[in-house]
Amino acid sequence: MKAQTTQHTRRRLRIAGAVALALGMAGSLPAAAAQDPGRDVIDKKCASCHLEDGKLTRIPEMRKSPEGWDMTVVRMGIWHKVELTAEERRAVVKYLADRQGLAPSEAAPFRFLTERRPNMQDTPPDDEMAQMCGRCHSYGRVALQRRDEGEWRKLMHTHLGQFPSAEYSALGRDRNWWEIARDKMPGRLAAMYPKNTDAWRDWSRAKHRPADGRWIVAGERPGWGAYTGTMTVTAKGKDRYEVGYELHFGPGNTVRGKGESLVYTGYEWRGTAQLGNEHTQSIFALSEDGGRMSGRWFMRKADEIGATFEAVRADKAAKNAVAAVTPHMLRAGETATVTVAGAGLDARLDLGAGVEVVEWLGKSAEQLKVRVKVAADAAPGVRKLAVGGRASDKTVAVYRQIDSVRVEPAFGIARLGGGSGTNPPMTAQFDAVAFLNGADGKPGTEDDVRLGSVPAKWSTEPFDERAKHDEDLKFAGHMEPHGQFLPSFAGPNPNRRGLNNVGNLSVVATVQDGERTLDAKGQLMVTVQRWNTPPLR
Repeated sequence: MKAQTTQHTRRRLRIAGAVALALGMAGSLPAAAAQDPGRDVIDKKCASCHLEDGKLTRIPEMRKSPEGWDMTVVRMGIWHKVELTAEERRAVVKYLADRQGLAPSEAAPFRFLTERRPNMQDTPPDDEMAQMCGRCHSYGRVALQRRDEGEWRKLMHTHLGQFPSAEYSALGRDRNWWEIARDKMPGRLAAMYPKNTDAWRDWSRAKHRPADGRWIVAGERPGWGAYTGTMTVTAKGKDRYEVGYELHFGPGNTVRGKGESLVYTGYEWRGTAQLGNEHTQSIFALSEDGGRMSGRWFMRKADEIGATFEAVRADKAAKNAVAAVTPHMLRAGETATVTVAGAGLDARLDLGAGVEVVEWLGKSAEQLKVRVKVAADAAPGVRKLAVGGRASDKTVAVYRQIDSVRVEPAFGIARLGGGSGTNPPMTAQFDAVAFLNGADGKPGTEDDVRLGSVPAKWSTEPFDERAKHDEDLKFAGHMEPHGQFLPSFAGPNPNRRGLNNVGNLSVVATVQDGERTLDAKGQLMVTVQRWNTPPLR
């Protein structure tokens, strides 16, 4: 028994040593990180399958986002019965995302996917990529990983082995699908998304600034409006933080909360928090210099409901860093109160031609509040804000009247819930956005000038004659006053001849602009439940 134990121990040590060598050769593991808990899990629970000829295979040969690595770890449990505790799973994902993640510039084009922005559709670069890679899942799942040609080819084999019907489904059986997947796609993907890049080399070698400190934050939640506030971040270990929030949506509407976060890859913030009485998640990205943060927070069990988020770090180095200016719209010939939120703000404010500061209502390093007068003959359009002589990327828009209104999103999706199923409904949130006509003088064209969100009265109606005949308006759900559509229950409805409560509706926003009334329409599809909700869809 003692001899067997010794032999087993020696084998374990050989595996651990080989794993260390393999990861070290891949440029993934500095010697000082040998006792990383994620690394320990890989040694104990991954190496038995991934070790070949003394070298670790597959794992070191790719880079992914935190969500991508998490999906890989979960897949190993489903396919190969690898059992990990929740703590072990987090440790492995953290370890791999830090050492084999994506540089900020690589992840940026598909942040809408990681941030779970609703009603967004990624656009593959061409029809072939859409048909070969984007017909079963989002194209972003492909673009948020990096491999060399050989590893991309192995992924093709994995797809065919695990999902053999892909070759015979729509857009597969009308072509030599397997030959294209095996012989053509790996080279294309390796050229577009290679494992080794200058961006990743530079980012992985850089020293990243911790996220702790005081932040001035701002954003907009559809249906609620714009907010400003503060976020206080306290370090509780390597890349782990406790967070306190105070968000001001308007007079008398302050939301406070606490939470925690973990930062992956030096910039990928993933957090949870209790804001007021709501349980939320946050997915932000720190800027490369660590002075700004942006992203989105949303309801933990309803990610279609959430808010945009921007933040600037309020430390001694901050100089006229602007987080937000409210309101976004100023009418010519009127006065208004304008508030600028940011860090290190000087009491010098320029809102552009035709907008005059007539009274200071408050001055501090984190907030400037002024009363402005807009000239009656001020030219309509967008002006950039300047604070302390420094131009900002924030803008205000001057207008005489709203030329047109659009419903955003123009095409929304809601999903039935409850009933005979177990999934909760997925709501849809709409916003009314005002525009000025562009140089062509026509509404609804590409040169229109966006003014911002405006209050609206909301209603729904049948989208077409089929929807009217099927009484979709009666069965699909109802619209709340703040633009949120609440879908009906799932499952056959005996009052609808046993049909489900799906529907095709027009969403109507009615906006009052002085004595004028403007209407806008969007389309809403109320469809069936979603049963598969991975982090990257």
